[in-house]
Amino acid sequence: MSPELNQLRLEQVQSTLSGYADLVKRQPPSRGWLKLIREAMGRTERQQAQRLGVSGATLHKSEQSEADDRISLGQLRKLADGLDCELVYALVPRRPLTDVVQERARTIAMEEVASVAHTMGLEDQRPGAERLRKQVDRRTEELLRGRWSDLWR
Repeated sequence: MSPELNQLRLEQVQSTLSGYADLVKRQPPSRGWLKLIREAMGRTERQQAQRLGVSGATLHKSEQSEADDRISLGQLRKLADGLDCELVYALVPRRPLTDVVQERARTIAMEEVASVAHTMGLEDQRPGAERLRKQVDRRTEELLRGRWSDLWR
């Protein structure tokens, strides 16, 4: 994929995910969403289990699994549906994806330039700091114009 398309796709994903950023700050209820919503609706475990066509013990275990972060997405989706709820699932980057890609390219560039500078230093030909910085900048741009999959090798 061309670098321009990579950048466009990255920016589109970042824009889509920005709506979820505030949700990261919110902690799920300690007893889990399933139990909280069921109780808020005034349903007992038995009533909800009957509604879902499962045993009370199965519902209890599922609610506990959700609270303990051990439930599968499929199971959670089914139980959410039984509460007339939608399951919303997203991966929210801790920092902008564009920054992650840029930083990775710069790290690789610095490693490559440092390796060459070291060899040149052994021959008493090490370039100055400003020249090295320019080489790192140039190599970073080259990497960003190339195949991004190469950044994660």
